[in-house]
Amino acid sequence: MDELRFTIFSAGLRRLLTEALQPGERVLWQGEPDGIARMMMWRFLWWIGFPWLLVTAFAISRGWIVQSTVPLLMVGIAMVAAPFVMLLHDLQTLFVITNRRALIVRTAWGKRTATATRFKDMDAATEISDIGRGAGHLNFASGRSTRSPDTDYTGRYGFRCVRNPAGVSDILERARRRKT
Repeated sequence: MDELRFTIFSAGLRRLLTEALQPGERVLWQGEPDGIARMMMWRFLWWIGFPWLLVTAFAISRGWIVQSTVPLLMVGIAMVAAPFVMLLHDLQTLFVITNRRALIVRTAWGKRTATATRFKDMDAATEISDIGRGAGHLNFASGRSTRSPDTDYTGRYGFRCVRNPAGVSDILERARRRKT
């Protein structure tokens, strides 16, 4: 099994995983998203957000803007904070491969969810999208709603920002072969 970091969210994630497992189901692999890799994917917001805040502070000090100060500051703060919010979301997520299915367990923002994809509902082949730093997206199902945080804009669903996606894909493929 993958080594999991201990965070303040670990106990809740493990409890939810235990509740989500079916009788006789065994965990073959579990891992977390690489939150730092996701932050680096969105670092362009820092390149926009910090200058935005500097220009806004300069405009405030010159008295150029008065009534629009708060909205302009809020936009800049949101751009700077967004990658950190994504990191916090990733710390509350656990990816799991069992002998029957793939699970995404999440306790983010007080909402406990365990989303399962049975092996028979997966695509014939997995797809890996590299995002750098040894992380990538491992897509194993298609045609899903794009509203899910685990689905890309085309409806491909899977483990987002997972470390060593090729290794995880191998584990998933071996589990699928054993099941059939």
